[in-house]
Amino acid sequence: MSNNGQLQLPKSIMPLLILGIVGIIFLSKSTVNIDAGEAGVLWKRFSGGVVTDQPPLGEGFHFVAPWNDVVIYEVRQQELFEKMKVLSSNGLDILLETTAWYLPKYSDLGKLHQQKGENYLETVIKPALRSAARSVVGRYTPEQLYSSKRDVIQNEIFDETKKILDDQFIQLNKVLVRDVTLPPTIKDAIERKLKQEQESLEYKFRIEKAQKEAQRQIIEAQGKADANRILSASLTDKILRDKGIEATLRLSNSPNSKVIVIGSGKTGMPIILGNQ
Repeated sequence: MSNNGQLQLPKSIMPLLILGIVGIIFLSKSTVNIDAGEAGVLWKRFSGGVVTDQPPLGEGFHFVAPWNDVVIYEVRQQELFEKMKVLSSNGLDILLETTAWYLPKYSDLGKLHQQKGENYLETVIKPALRSAARSVVGRYTPEQLYSSKRDVIQNEIFDETKKILDDQFIQLNKVLVRDVTLPPTIKDAIERKLKQEQESLEYKFRIEKAQKEAQRQIIEAQGKADANRILSASLTDKILRDKGIEATLRLSNSPNSKVIVIGSGKTGMPIILGNQ
């Protein structure tokens, strides 16, 4: 111990202490931990820079040379929400809200880092999505965007964006059109037009239904008329007399008192006089 009361380490311990500190720094620079859903791109300071001819470092604990570096990327599916203003085929402003599901191609992660960088979302994916959306929406009218063409437009935006990203080391899984906002005046005009079309279709349906009902009644009446005509043609005087005789015979066997005058009447048919 020194004269002023301070503790002094032996001179032989100082080199060991310095070596220990250097060892700790060296060890901290030589290890890297990669979490779930991530991968690491190795950069070699003295042998070629970014490693592109080997798979990236996977999840877990890794030792690397302290003079090298590891850049970690998320390789799970990620979501991009993009709100953009585009033009329809007739030049009207359309506000389009989209969602894109994407992830970097795992085997090409080194090339992505080398050629596009960590900010590839801003420099590659967003411009590609915006370009595809403007190109696709520009082919359609506001009426088509508002109604029946939504799914078609969504698929076309996905196809065109995917073509751009396929050679950019990025995998695009899906593009969703969340909302299409039209200028209020255009939206009101389209809704009125759709309402009128719906009313017209309903009116047309009622007319067709009434026409079919009238046709059914005509056919039914025609059938009844034909049946009556056929029946009238088949009822000759001889048949009527035979029927009258049959009826007279059945009535004569009835226990009720009656008087039957044979050969009376214009047609010679019997006249039956009951006790009432």
